Amino acid sequence: MSSNQSRNPFSDLNGMGLSLAHIKVFFTAGMGFFTDAYDLFIIGAVLDVFSKTSIPGFDVATKVLGMPLSGFLGASAIFTAIIGQLLFGALADRFGRKSVYGIEATLMVIGALLSAVSPNLYWLIASRLVLGLGIGGDYPVSSVIMSEYANARDRGKLVALVFSTQGVGSLTAILVGALSALFLPPGLAWRVMLGVGAIPALSVIYLRRKVPETPRYALLVKRDKTEAERAAGLLGARISGAAASRSMPVMEFLRRYWLTLLATAGAWFLMDIAFYGSGVYSGPIVSSFIPISSSLPASVQIERLILEAGLPFIVGLPGYYLSVALMDRLGRKSIQLTGFAGMAILYLIVASIMEVSGTKIVGFLIPASYALSLYVLTFFFIDFGPNTTTFVVPAEVYPTRYRTTGHGISAAAGKAGAAISTLLFPSLELAIGIRGILMVYAVAAVLGLGLTLLLREPKQKDLETVSEEDIVPLA
Repeated sequence: MSSNQSRNPFSDLNGMGLSLAHIKVFFTAGMGFFTDAYDLFIIGAVLDVFSKTSIPGFDVATKVLGMPLSGFLGASAIFTAIIGQLLFGALADRFGRKSVYGIEATLMVIGALLSAVSPNLYWLIASRLVLGLGIGGDYPVSSVIMSEYANARDRGKLVALVFSTQGVGSLTAILVGALSALFLPPGLAWRVMLGVGAIPALSVIYLRRKVPETPRYALLVKRDKTEAERAAGLLGARISGAAASRSMPVMEFLRRYWLTLLATAGAWFLMDIAFYGSGVYSGPIVSSFIPISSSLPASVQIERLILEAGLPFIVGLPGYYLSVALMDRLGRKSIQLTGFAGMAILYLIVASIMEVSGTKIVGFLIPASYALSLYVLTFFFIDFGPNTTTFVVPAEVYPTRYRTTGHGISAAAGKAGAAISTLLFPSLELAIGIRGILMVYAVAAVLGLGLTLLLREPKQKDLETVSEEDIVPLA
């Protein structure tokens, strides 16, 4: 029988209040996402260094397959993140969350250190591929561990809080990048930028390996009530009765949840087209509004470029925490709809006030500082809206047997959008200019609005109800 037809064995866990144990799980999961964001966005600062100085072996303008190596470097970690999301998502459903937790953080450490000692650009791209595998693996496992330990009332804010560390990681990347560029020679600065990314991941490897299996996976999939009770006991909760999740072949899962997969994966794909394209290449976009004087020393140009690139992330940061505060009040759908709508409107406005000659921006119909303010405001709506909600929802709407798989597929779709946008941005900038790129982002946001309407609202509902879990009692 389904969970709404019988007593939910997690009723005590669902009904409990927020505890220090929840916060410990948040820290363990959140520090990984701090690392994810730092490692993904520090590459923008590294590209700024390579574009402004000549470092032997690191000419990002070199073309391969007709595209600059800057695109391959910017997208390298994103490509393998797709593999990591699918692989670790499937493994965590097959063998358990605990069995793989910590492995992805280890890969992030190895990738960051190899990146920092890279002798040439091709080595650096290869090292970023290793890094991306760990980054990708962190998405489905960390989100679902937090979701499956959370109570019903606070689940949205707890999972969103894990993701909000991305905002802090992005700002840390900007700070480390700017200070490194200002006080270190270029040949050392970029290595320090990349090497720092190993530190936060190192800090949580031990904690992750010690996290118990989640009570839901232990009971419903492993059918180990003793292990489930031990895990629930860490939160001060009890498991009421022995139960299991009904076996579900892959084809049945796809038949029952294909529309949900379309909504979660499609919205994430569209959101990341805008977020990563504008995020990794934030420097050249922002400098197109307020150009940096070429008469300044190269180190100062790089530092200014990195700081200006950070403006959107600074404006976006409060959006994460407003989303955390309102996630369990307004609901995921309302927040995601608001975010996509704000993105679409602002992209269209900014594109419409640009004066262009060919693909080059030559001016604005309003003062450039006002135009820039409107542009950076898009990051607030991204972070308040779909950047956070597309991470939260897939951790809730799939059954336990396929929860990390469903999240991994959704996240991989997002990273596919990110990879396409990041890889093609340098070529698109030459072909259609910044104005044309913003129009593409506006279309993506409008399509995201439509897909959001397909979602079920998980607000204030227990996981078993939201995911339509088929629970059968055991003797």
